[in-house]
Amino acid sequence: MTAPGPTTTPPPAGPVRAGVLSRLAGETLLRLYRGFGYAIAPLLPLLFARRARRGKEDEARRGERFGRASRPRPAGPLVWLHAASVGEMNASRPLVRALRERGLGVLLTTGTVTSARIAATEADPGVIHQFVPYDAPPGIGRFLDHWRPDLAITAESEIWPTTISALARRGIPLAIASATMSPRSARGWRRMRPFAHAIFSRISLCLAQTAEDAERLGEFGAPRVEVCGNLKFDGGELPVDTAALEALRKVLGTRPVWLAASTHEGEEAMVAEVHEALRGELPGLLTVIVPRHPERGGAIAAGLAARGLRIARRSDGLLPDADCDIYLGDTIGEMGLYYRIAPVAFIGKSLVPEGGQNPLEAARLGTAIVTGPHVFNLLDIYTPLFTARGAEVVHDTGELAAAVRRLLGDRALAARQAAIAADVARAGSGALDASLAALSPLLPPARDAGR
Repeated sequence: MTAPGPTTTPPPAGPVRAGVLSRLAGETLLRLYRGFGYAIAPLLPLLFARRARRGKEDEARRGERFGRASRPRPAGPLVWLHAASVGEMNASRPLVRALRERGLGVLLTTGTVTSARIAATEADPGVIHQFVPYDAPPGIGRFLDHWRPDLAITAESEIWPTTISALARRGIPLAIASATMSPRSARGWRRMRPFAHAIFSRISLCLAQTAEDAERLGEFGAPRVEVCGNLKFDGGELPVDTAALEALRKVLGTRPVWLAASTHEGEEAMVAEVHEALRGELPGLLTVIVPRHPERGGAIAAGLAARGLRIARRSDGLLPDADCDIYLGDTIGEMGLYYRIAPVAFIGKSLVPEGGQNPLEAARLGTAIVTGPHVFNLLDIYTPLFTARGAEVVHDTGELAAAVRRLLGDRALAARQAAIAADVARAGSGALDASLAALSPLLPPARDAGR
């Protein structure tokens, strides 16, 4: 008598039917999203014009935002790397260098005027910068028709449904580097789970910053998720023009100097209050303000002058003389200069509820870090800094003035705090190697491979 073979119990029809319906709903929503993109495409020039009037678009490169390339495609394999703005672009630099070292061409796209100006300083001819096209057809189609990337990589949390679906249709793999998904974002995606699954299931690889990010990304159907860490920790020291640094140090002499870095609207007035409170106690005090958006320099200078403060603008080619109160660093690509002249830095976008800016650039250059409480976008960086006491939190201008007074008055204290921050920055490194290992199966062979 033959023994009965193994039996399997079919899954209940209800859950199977629900899963099929959910997938169908997601695909339908994605098609509707693309259809909506076609419908609003004629209105995008109006959006561009409005943003250009506000200094948020480059009129000379208008075509790039609609997928019309301003450069020819280079021969050979090409990796498209997208970084939304300056922070993501700076964090991606080690990855760009690693790709170039492997003989791969890199198309770098960003979405802000400031990031484009910084990218223009790239000396490597193997890196081409373009503005990213709006996430709507037919611009995305024109962009992909021209550039034909072998691999697309986007940084952190840039999720564009039309672009993702267009890449999938063309068989171009997409990876997300330093991928994040906050609890707040996850709650939003759960409200449209079928749509989320239709999008995330088309992403070839998610390189999550943390295990929590990985779990949330996997929840929405990302087929391959690996925890690789945060590329921001793998950046090197910001570069500096040594001649400019020596010239600035010469005019400063022994003056006490502190820096307000990457400030946002509303913070410059707070910084001015701190300067006014401290200049009587710290003779010769110079406050350096570097706004996150240098194009605001004129408005900032006017506001400071209205307070009776004496200002020198670096964009005018000026150096601060002995009577200067505020040195306004409204230039592009010189943060390495400003951090090197200031033993203490307030990192902006944090006294206003905007989420904070990356403090690791200051940490690598031996600057004591002070921040406001609103750093919710960078808790993965600030949490270890706070735990180790490598950064100080202030909640208002009074606390900021007290912190600056204490750190400028006790240089040994400032140096100890800066050294702790530098240790935290070093301890968090390793994301680049892990990311490259995970990306390896997706990377195209270099042009000279096999020669």
